[in-house]
Amino acid sequence: MQRLATACEAIAATSKKLLKVGIVADYLQSRTTDEAAASAVFLSGRAFPACEETTLQIGGRSLWRIVADLSGKDEAELTSAYRQHGDLGAVAGEVLPERAGQGLNILEVETTFRRMAAARGAAAKTAIGRDLLARSTPLEAKYIVKIMTGDLRIGLKESLVEEAIARAYAYGRTPVDALESVQRANMLVGDIGEVVRLASEGKLIEATIKMRMFHPLGFMLASPIDSAEEGLTYFAEAAVEDKYDGIRAQAHAAGGEVKFFSRTRDEITESFPELPDALAGLPQDAILDGEIVAWDYPAGRPRPFNVLQQRLGRKRVNDKLLREIPVAFLAFDVLYAGGELVIDRPLRERARILDQLLAAERRIIHHGGTDARRKPGQGKLVFEDHDADQKGVAVRIIRAPVFRAASAGELEELFAAAQERGNEGLMIKDLNSAYTPGKRGKSWLKMKRELATLDVVVTAVEYGHGKRVGVLSDYTFAVWDTSNDKLVNVGKAYSGLTDAEIAGMTQWFLGHTIDNRHGEAQGFRLLVEPKIVLEVAFNNMMRSDRHESGYALRFPRIVRLRPDKSAEDADTIERVREIFESQSD
Repeated sequence: MQRLATACEAIAATSKKLLKVGIVADYLQSRTTDEAAASAVFLSGRAFPACEETTLQIGGRSLWRIVADLSGKDEAELTSAYRQHGDLGAVAGEVLPERAGQGLNILEVETTFRRMAAARGAAAKTAIGRDLLARSTPLEAKYIVKIMTGDLRIGLKESLVEEAIARAYAYGRTPVDALESVQRANMLVGDIGEVVRLASEGKLIEATIKMRMFHPLGFMLASPIDSAEEGLTYFAEAAVEDKYDGIRAQAHAAGGEVKFFSRTRDEITESFPELPDALAGLPQDAILDGEIVAWDYPAGRPRPFNVLQQRLGRKRVNDKLLREIPVAFLAFDVLYAGGELVIDRPLRERARILDQLLAAERRIIHHGGTDARRKPGQGKLVFEDHDADQKGVAVRIIRAPVFRAASAGELEELFAAAQERGNEGLMIKDLNSAYTPGKRGKSWLKMKRELATLDVVVTAVEYGHGKRVGVLSDYTFAVWDTSNDKLVNVGKAYSGLTDAEIAGMTQWFLGHTIDNRHGEAQGFRLLVEPKIVLEVAFNNMMRSDRHESGYALRFPRIVRLRPDKSAEDADTIERVREIFESQSD
């Protein structure tokens, strides 16, 4: 583990991507296959492979107490160290003492993580964590804590680990061919450690690597545009869909079993128990991409996102919620069908496969399929309802309607119609584009209701005033500075959430607090684990020294919580600059 930690220090010390890749490749080649496999998972910022649902379930506050206990430091000393580093792992590396006999093998750490995940109760997990950190050197502890908190932050994304594997185990293949093989294998099996094993044995070129169902693939992402005119400048043939105000979801159906996964790749099937049966009868195993929305079946249209929020994060959904807030899955793409990954095929071909999949079981299909040309001003779409359950609620899988637009004027009309239907705006997609998991390019574009919104990460919270004096309602938030892979604050907001949402978030923040600060001027302020994503709107933006980002939002307000997004999905300082510069256009 010491060698891995030393490699991580070297990776963090350089901003050059090729040098980072070289450090990882050299490290992997120096280890046994088992050690290299475990290390690849850790270097990707995870305690376990992506395909597993295993989690450590130990909070930052528990780790804080372990570090305090082992170091003998008081709260003030730890808080001072945290203010300096802004990272609990770095604090552990600084304050934990060096003792004789310390030092762990990478496989010991892997085994201990699995013991911790299997342990029941906070006390048992804390005891295992304490023993692990007590036996590690301070440098090892630094990166063990970083991995446990999912906060590696050394400027090393999984894509760079893939490049390193391709370099370490190329076996005479060209760099491009080796990397493509590694990327495809990692996407199919969802375990970068297993990819190391395959690569080390020269098996990546074999056609025997099969798609591992119920392992979510990365979601293709869209780039924001500011106008209808811009929407037709990137490609000649566009498919236009409504941008639904729900949560992105991936549906996996195989052997009569169906599971749904969020954009953060967490399984969310239990939150929507009415959906699996609607896809269980597909004629082929398939992976579909779409949006889960609260659906008004009589009106044939989605309901606002705040309605759907009442269903999010629930492990058990009672009959009352099922009855009062029914949902639908609007499918708009297919990634896998009939034993074949189809993401490399153009969108127009994937659309035909999706139509055939859903039509075969007489699902709800929009009249006209993917070549629909309706009057743009039509606010209500008509759906074929081929089936209904015993309560008279329609089948819950809907083929998202697709339109065409040949001019900016037609896009504007479609945008207005989408808003009339209660949707956010439009998605504009290149009909000749492949599906690129986890990537954001110009093949998919989004026109939203509000141009000036940002997805941000909460970094600190404060108690409110008046009726909110007992709850944490004032949120400081940040965006990513990709030049050094850190979050930089850009604003603060306290309006937009309901009392129930604030109460729920108060409990979460209290359980994920890293540092408490009390001062008469600033009130009671808590630094929290940077994991909660918000969508915020604002009137305009200005340069400011108040925040580390160098910018400040004027009159920011919270549009909604984004539990469907991870902190890594938040916007960047580059996007902030784009919005700022567009104000003077």
